[in-house]
Amino acid sequence: MPQLREKLIVNHKAADLYELVRDIRRYPEFIKWIQSLTVTNESENQNPYKCTGTASVGFKGFAERFSTDVTGDPDKCQIDVSLVRGPFKHLRNQWRFEQMSEQKTAIHFFIDYEFRNPVLSLLAKANTRLAVDRIMASFMTEADRRYGKPSG
Repeated sequence: MPQLREKLIVNHKAADLYELVRDIRRYPEFIKWIQSLTVTNESENQNPYKCTGTASVGFKGFAERFSTDVTGDPDKCQIDVSLVRGPFKHLRNQWRFEQMSEQKTAIHFFIDYEFRNPVLSLLAKANTRLAVDRIMASFMTEADRRYGKPSG
């Protein structure tokens, strides 16, 4: 079962990064393999924020649909994602944003997942690092677009 922990230091504010990751309905705008995403069961004005997201994804002839529960705690600057249904045996994901200085944030990223299909499991295991790198690059490009490209 693929599992990955990542720590990345970036030049954006933790609160901005938290909002970018929490705003799942906009993922299809900047993550090219997410074809559509719907949000239900949303508790927008509550802390913690909660919703269920259902995504249709496609990549090189592979198409799937899955749903996750998303919980965002702005006080902790943390987002937790867990599987509701889909092609996975299990899926857990966490983003935590730690403000290091006025413009520097440490992103603590964790993902643990396994596909039900053994062929997809093998493929995913071999490509987890590549997939996470592409996801992070998509988020950082979008952060630069939304909040301005950091100097230096």
